[in-house]
Order: sequence, then structure tokens, then C-alpha cells
Amino acid sequence: MTRFAITSASGQLGAAITKATIELVGQDAVVGLARTPAKAKSLGVEIRPGDYDQPDQLRQSLDGVDTVLLVSGMDSPEKRIGQHRNVIEAAKNAGVTKIVYTSIQGAESGTAFSPIVQSNRQTEADVREGGLDWVIGRNGIYIEPDVDYMDEYKRRGEIANCAGDGKCGYTTRPELATAYAHMLTESHHNGNTYNLHGHAITQSQLTDYLNQTFGTDLSYRDMTVQEYRKDRTEELGDFMGTVIAGIYEGIRKSAVDNESHFANAAGRSHQTWEDYFRSVADSVA
Repeated sequence: MTRFAITSASGQLGAAITKATIELVGQDAVVGLARTPAKAKSLGVEIRPGDYDQPDQLRQSLDGVDTVLLVSGMDSPEKRIGQHRNVIEAAKNAGVTKIVYTSIQGAESGTAFSPIVQSNRQTEADVREGGLDWVIGRNGIYIEPDVDYMDEYKRRGEIANCAGDGKCGYTTRPELATAYAHMLTESHHNGNTYNLHGHAITQSQLTDYLNQTFGTDLSYRDMTVQEYRKDRTEELGDFMGTVIAGIYEGIRKSAVDNESHFANAAGRSHQTWEDYFRSVADSVA
């Protein structure tokens, strides 16, 4: 029996991919890896230790696995490159034959988010050159945080950031999970790099969707990059605030308005934003 392993199974994306993969191949064929295995027990599959900083542990945990999905780490850019290499080397040493990597879209230079994008591009190169079959997904921007932030948007009476008129290829974790489950389990994806997102929209369009969903009357206000960075760092701290501002600067620069290959990866079109926001409205009704 072919066995599929998903790293970071205790995280939101890793857990969603684990569940989607179970739907395709069944529980017995799926293994989850987690730095703290107890946090992933509710997934109902075998959970093994999966600390990116422990190469020997990773090799043991990938024993008997045929295909592994590497969820991009959350550490600093310079640290995550080495961590990802630990997973790649452990996979090779354990006899894994295929690796799937969750990368990102974004500006590769010129923004505060670019070092993170660059670290992902380095891992993409490491995956391609690792000697295994491979598939790479470049995730669009999660749309869920905007929904989760609605109380703050209501308090402020507006959505304000530095994206301007730039279009953003948004996506959701469940949609990504569907795509990655297919990329993981189907061989015809091997050797492909896919941009994974839905129909690209502007911040003004996003504001309209949120107004329709929550019955609000928010407006969108464009800020300079400097103004938005100051706003975000005051709320989130220097590191995260600067990174968030860099993401939106990338939107402004059209770095996440790319051709989507979601249908190639998932075998169907990405969920429309009308359908997504209709489901959000139903959940809050």
C-alpha cells in the first residue's frame, strides 16, 4: 500500500490537507507528522514526530512512506531553508520517492515580504534538484483573515491598506487542501509548479463582498506603504507588522495577480467568491 505523509499536520493547512487526503485514499494510507504529535491526534491517522530541526527523527518518521508533503515552515527565512533541507534529505534517506512542497506567491524583491518569498524559491530549487519526483504549489493569499478581522473593520469603519488597485489571487485553506491532496496522490502532476488561487480581486471588490456578507457599509482606503507599515507595526510588532505590510505592497505591485493553475491541480475550478461568501453568510446567520 502506498503511504502518504503530511508534515505540520497539527497546523491549520497541514490538518486540512490530511483530511482531504484521507478522503481520497483512506485513513490507513495517511501518516501525519507533527512537532508535537499530541496536537494532531484528533485527525484519526497515525501521527509521528516531525520536528524540522531533528533530521534523524524525521528520517525515522518517514520510514515506509512513499510520498511526503512538506508544509513550509514558519521560522525566519534563513532558518527555514535549512529546516526544509532536513526534510528533503530525510525523505531521500528513508526511501521516499516523491515530495510535494507548499510554496507561496509574492514579490521576489523590493518588499519586506520578499526575503520569505526568496527562501521559498530556494526550497523550490532544493526540491527540484533533490532527485525525487516532485510537485510544487505556490499558494495565493488566504482570504480567511479578512473575515476573521471583521470586528476590527467594523470598529474602524473601513478597510485600509497599501494594496491600492492591485488584484490579489486569494484562496482558502480548504481549497488548497483539495488541490494538494490530488497533487500528493496523483502521478500526472509530477514535475509541475502550480499557482493555487481563485479569481483575482481588488481590495475594493473584497470590501464589497464583505459588505454584502455582513450587512456593513465599509469603504476601502488606500494608504502609502509607509503609513500601512506604521499602522501594522503598532498593532502587531515590528516583525509581523513589517511582513504584513510587505505582503500588501506585493499586491500593489501585482506580484500575486498571476495565472492560476488551480483547476490543473485539483481537477476542478476554484470555488467562486460568490459561493465562498455565501457560505460565510450562512455560517454567521
